[in-house]
Amino acid sequence: MADFISEWWGTAIAVVTAISILVCAILLWSQSKVKVKIGSDGKPLPAETTGHVWDETLMEQNNPLPKWWMWLFYLTLIYSIGYLVVYPGFGAYQGKFGWSQTGAYDKEMKDGEAQYGPLFNKFLNTDVALVAKDPQAHEIGQRLFLNTCAQCHGSDAQGGKGYPNLTDSDWLYGGDPQTIKTTIMEGRQGQMPPMGAALGSDDDVRNVANYVLSLSGTAHDPIKAALGKSKFGVCAACHGADGKGNQALGSPNLTDKVWLYGGGIDTIMETINKGRANQMPAHKTLLSDAKVHLLTAYVWGLSNSGSNTVSAADAGALKQIESATESTAASK
Repeated sequence: MADFISEWWGTAIAVVTAISILVCAILLWSQSKVKVKIGSDGKPLPAETTGHVWDETLMEQNNPLPKWWMWLFYLTLIYSIGYLVVYPGFGAYQGKFGWSQTGAYDKEMKDGEAQYGPLFNKFLNTDVALVAKDPQAHEIGQRLFLNTCAQCHGSDAQGGKGYPNLTDSDWLYGGDPQTIKTTIMEGRQGQMPPMGAALGSDDDVRNVANYVLSLSGTAHDPIKAALGKSKFGVCAACHGADGKGNQALGSPNLTDKVWLYGGGIDTIMETINKGRANQMPAHKTLLSDAKVHLLTAYVWGLSNSGSNTVSAADAGALKQIESATESTAASK
């Protein structure tokens, strides 16, 4: 924001703030001078009305504000002045304590790292497959997933239209631990360009869509599929001549029955005609290396059903992790 405003902006805000408080104070003071009029008989005269009448007899009267209400307004003005002395808000003035949102955030993050850092870090140098078998690591990874990934992939990690299912064995870029970690840290940018014009007519697009369906054994028109096979060469550059995709490019395997946007003929034709653009944001600035390691183990474990089986050797290794953590905590 500082790149788009000049130095006088803080002064302007301070002047507007001061004038606003002063105007409110003057308005309250002027209203406090309004008194209830007393008649010659010593009784209050009927209050003046604003001229607004509802339901025939319901009138809006112009009575002075109650004193207790008036003093509450004065107290809010006094509080606002005190607040502007202690905290930033009066232009460029930083407040008596020098408080800032950035400073408060950094302190909370530092305190959180001091308290919970050892819990995350104890798994950092442990193999992902072993971390996935640890019950405590699994719970931590699950919470990290719910906080960071569930918004797109769902709380059950089964994804949705346009968001991959993380519980099966179908991976666009690869499902080994290192690739998953790279995906989490660096993000992914998936792009399929519109190919309708390259294929030719709408009939050609429909023929290729039928051929794509035939690759996975899904119901299709065999005559149209045969006509679309020759045109599939345009798609083979990314998906391969056999349609099994290319994980280096993030190109989907078309020979299985896993579809990111749906496997109906109309959806496939829409994909061919309009293309698709997917983005997974990078999380390396949001998550520490230790958290990424735990999250990787959790995600990897979702598609490796045997990863939760703990052998005797694994149990010993996990016990060593716990012992090392307890020793570290006791020495502090």
